[in-house]
Amino acid sequence: MNHATSRRTVLGALLAGAALSAAPAPPRSPLPAPDPAAGTGPRPRTTPRLLIGTYTSAEGGGTGIGTAGYDAATGEITAGPVIAGVANPSYLAMHPSGSTVYAVDEQEQGGVTAVALSPDGGFRVLGTRATGGVGPTHLSVHPTGKWLLSANYTSGSVAVHPIGGDGSLGERTDLVAHDSPQPGPGQDGPHAHQIITTPDGGHVLAVDLGNDAVYTYRLDERRGTLDQVSCAVLRPGAGPRHLTFHPGGRHAYLACEVDNTAVVCGYDPATGILSPGAPQPTGTGPGTSYPAQFLVTGDGRFAYLANRGHNSLTRYAVEDGGAALRLLGTVPVGGDFPRQIAFSPDGKLLFAANQRSNTVTVFRVGSRDGGLTRTGAAFAAPVAVCVLPYAGVRPAGH
Repeated sequence: MNHATSRRTVLGALLAGAALSAAPAPPRSPLPAPDPAAGTGPRPRTTPRLLIGTYTSAEGGGTGIGTAGYDAATGEITAGPVIAGVANPSYLAMHPSGSTVYAVDEQEQGGVTAVALSPDGGFRVLGTRATGGVGPTHLSVHPTGKWLLSANYTSGSVAVHPIGGDGSLGERTDLVAHDSPQPGPGQDGPHAHQIITTPDGGHVLAVDLGNDAVYTYRLDERRGTLDQVSCAVLRPGAGPRHLTFHPGGRHAYLACEVDNTAVVCGYDPATGILSPGAPQPTGTGPGTSYPAQFLVTGDGRFAYLANRGHNSLTRYAVEDGGAALRLLGTVPVGGDFPRQIAFSPDGKLLFAANQRSNTVTVFRVGSRDGGLTRTGAAFAAPVAVCVLPYAGVRPAGH
């Protein structure tokens, strides 16, 4: 099957008729007034929370961004209200302040939406800005907290938006199309699938599944523009999807969804050059299992890969200071089509968003061997395609 064409067709069916408004959305669950006593007394504890992305236009999909709380000890999830007014929020990213979350609006007229969060779980939709592309599927916040980066999958481009002091988004400052190299076999064009800032903060990397490439950009932090400095080309037909850095900052791991491989890459902070190594197995056997995303533990000892077709999580031991992955095995994810995985802020739990089973499953992460243990029953979440755990929002003044 032509993977790119298939996704384009599915998107068209999901998103037909969906409209994007650049005007701010109406408030939902208004934020409370400031507490005059804030800033006095002991520092309050916050309840750990989850945000869950979905496709609002899919059959059986959600009505916006799902919210929930969870028990940090048991992993048990408790449902909260839905943040309505966001179309197809299929990927989410938190501002460094923890007070604003951003969502892609994965539709024909692509957009990115900002939502302010409050300590009591309340929220307010701040507004949506156009990405200038079709089908945005990933976004991230620059470490400065001043720029939002997004990747338009269907049209193969990346965009930059300024972030205001209140977390709201300004008009787009740049849009860069991936014109070369040529698309890989079976692809109908470029398909930007991810955009992140490198750990050293010096470069921005964009992973393109259609062109079998990872682009390195330098972000002009005054103008909000991207200048390409290099391009790493994978083997034809690899289909790179998502890249995750080792905590040491000198190596990164690529999930290649089309040829079902993992690739260890070297990274040079001085030049921004990414150097892909040889493809490695995902532990799922022959054929493709559409690997989705890597996670690496905070101590850099273990890495995990979500496999959508195999419905499993692969565990690797990280060796040689991050330069090598050793396959340890796979465990069932407990759901169907794990689209995205995420650690709790303390790294003790791993959450998996299972798109086709409409669930989120939770695992305890072994501190010694990195083993994964299911914590209980799956949590029901309509067309769960992204899960974002966070520590909760601190009250003002604390």
